[in-house]
Amino acid sequence: MKLCMIGTGYVGLVSGVCFADLGNNVICVDKDLKKIDLLSRGKIPIYEPGLTELVNKNFKNKRLKFSSDLKKSIKESDIIFICVGTPTKKGGSSADLSQIFQVAKEISLSINKFKIIVTKSTVPVTTGDEIEKILLKKKSNKNKFSVVSNPEFLREGEAIRDFIFPDRIVVGSNEKKSNRLLNNLYAPLISKGAQYIHTSRRAAELIKYASNAFLATKITFINEIANLCEKTGINVEDISIGMGLDKRIGSRFLRAGPGYGGSCFPKDTKAIISTADKFKINLSVIKSVIKSNENRSNFLLNKVYKILNNKIKNKKITFLGVTFKANTDDMRDSSSLKMIPALLKKGAKVNYFDPTGLKKEFSNLKNVFYIDNIKESVQGSDLVIIHTEWNDFKSINFKNLVRGKKFIIYDMRNIYSPMKIKNQGFKYYSIGR
Repeated sequence: MKLCMIGTGYVGLVSGVCFADLGNNVICVDKDLKKIDLLSRGKIPIYEPGLTELVNKNFKNKRLKFSSDLKKSIKESDIIFICVGTPTKKGGSSADLSQIFQVAKEISLSINKFKIIVTKSTVPVTTGDEIEKILLKKKSNKNKFSVVSNPEFLREGEAIRDFIFPDRIVVGSNEKKSNRLLNNLYAPLISKGAQYIHTSRRAAELIKYASNAFLATKITFINEIANLCEKTGINVEDISIGMGLDKRIGSRFLRAGPGYGGSCFPKDTKAIISTADKFKINLSVIKSVIKSNENRSNFLLNKVYKILNNKIKNKKITFLGVTFKANTDDMRDSSSLKMIPALLKKGAKVNYFDPTGLKKEFSNLKNVFYIDNIKESVQGSDLVIIHTEWNDFKSINFKNLVRGKKFIIYDMRNIYSPMKIKNQGFKYYSIGR
């Protein structure tokens, strides 16, 4: 099949290259000429393990192309995937759908034969209805298209694996032809055991939001339980294991740490609340989740202040990892974006090391320094904060890193055994233990 992916961000690029790897001819389109040029030269603008190799392989085999010519790409394709951003509206909480509707207008001008138009982007309920209305404004488009919702469930850092071995494939369409063609497109994954679920279009749109809101709830729930564990002398990991073995609950997303961040959970929890408000429904649980997660950084900062006896001025603090989680360079809504400026405001000096390199988000801040290796970043530190659970940090021998006084370790990811670190002579703090 001939596919067109509109938008070469995280979703469009990963989905496009994986569809090409399944034997389809794929054109990835973007209006950003610089990005298209980089991709055509095999340079990948995002950090995702295995993506560079897969892009180069399929580009070489001529199954994958990159283009800035949207009209031509639409005309040449059978299935068009809309993969543009749906960020939170500035000054609000609803999803900004301006890019979605702009793309729909551009598609409407280039329909030359029957097309399936698929929203891969995360969009609120009824967005498919709105896209349909835009396409029908041009009378000649009648009976020449079908609008489908096919949400993505890709985890950053695990995206290629998640595409090839998905928990489920959700296709929301209101007629049989598009469902049959999407089922054929995903046949190689279905034959490997992937669950294919066909729903109404609106149901597919809501499945994505409901899923992300529930996962955000699990993270927030275990973080609050961790707070109770710290006060009662209980190890939160025992609680996570004891809960997670119940098949009705499951163990994933029950790891205490900093609050959730990234490209999905913060914006999607807000957007589902905004949608519910329009329909006069109160999603009180999700509202509480958002509030609790927003308070999480302050809770952890207060612990930092306590560890340092409220003497923060001129203290040297090192962050190991600043991204919102490991195996990604994504800084969106990372708790480090709140913690580091707050510590600087109190007079601290901050070093950070992250395997994905220097972060522009800190470039305008005074007294924050990127150090390109672990050893130098911790030298002379008063406190070392393990902020992100990169594999690079899991087998550090802190004894070998110390010159002179020993620093305090605050492990926000519970990577280490408390006894082991304390036996090495370090003051050690963790989450919910």
